[in-house]
Amino acid sequence: MGIRGELFTTQVVLDNRTYFFNVKENRTGDVFLQVVESKSKNGEDFDRHAIVIFAEDMQNFFKGMDESLSFIEKDRKEKQKKRLEKKEASAKNGIGEKKRVYRSRKDDDEQPAEPKKSTNNVKRTGRVHVVSKRKDAE
Repeated sequence: MGIRGELFTTQVVLDNRTYFFNVKENRTGDVFLQVVESKSKNGEDFDRHAIVIFAEDMQNFFKGMDESLSFIEKDRKEKQKKRLEKKEASAKNGIGEKKRVYRSRKDDDEQPAEPKKSTNNVKRTGRVHVVSKRKDAE
């Protein structure tokens, strides 16, 4: 038996979290699983949380875990299926394609060849534009 009653330890390292799965034995000989989440706070300190599952409760615990994982997988597949159906429906209806703009001659005659400039040298094209704060070197 190792330090603090550890029989087996494994860890899973993710982005900013590390999970430790420790199988331990207490003084009375009871075997339990300790799951510890260690999360980096500010690069120096760690925020640690632990849960303990005793051997007699593990079957029920893992049954709940399996049900939760099954729900997550089922929900993920349903969302993926809906996304695919929506994508296929939009492709069928032509929604996903580029929109074509047709103009008549009347529209072309009304449009000036060049956009008009206002008094402060800002082009007014009807589109969103950004005005620079720099002063032009004249």
